[in-house]
Amino acid sequence: MELIQQNPDLSAYLAADDVIDLHHPLVRETAARLAKEAADSYSYAQAAFEFVRDTIPHSADTGDMRVTWRASDVLEQGTGICHAKAHALAALLRAEDIPTALCYQRLTCDAGTGWCVHGLIAVRFHGAWHRQDPRGNKPGVDARFSLDGERLAWVPDAESSEVDYPVLFDVPHPAVLDILRSAPDRPYLWENLPDSLTL
Repeated sequence: MELIQQNPDLSAYLAADDVIDLHHPLVRETAARLAKEAADSYSYAQAAFEFVRDTIPHSADTGDMRVTWRASDVLEQGTGICHAKAHALAALLRAEDIPTALCYQRLTCDAGTGWCVHGLIAVRFHGAWHRQDPRGNKPGVDARFSLDGERLAWVPDAESSEVDYPVLFDVPHPAVLDILRSAPDRPYLWENLPDSLTL
């Protein structure tokens, strides 16, 4: 699948905003701590990915009722769904000047309409984009950082109308962000996440 930048300006994928708040002290402190142990940009990116994947539990896996969406809040509260974890990883990567995009899949799920939009990220190395999924591993899910073939949590099943959206966003999709910001708790969020995206 060819990945397509929504914004042709690569610098947009290094930018900060109120969601990917990479200048927040906690984001900077976390990035600096991870960078100190890394030999280069690749090893930093892998360390940041594994930090978000492994030390910030997916709230549906743990039953955490809190909803986070801003990168610094995800790091501070140590919880979030896939979209929130993608925002946190994007902030950590952009904090170290690694272009990072937000991307999405449409998957079947056990809530709402039976469909949901899943969030992940893509990093740019060696002139190409590479998708990564930091949602957190569990039985049946073994996502890994990879620039040599995708190791995502899920591969959409085209026969069941699951979809890999090819568009790389520099900011969160508004349909996703609106429900993250307005949801009073995770069960409400789970039932009301968008079941598809208009690109």
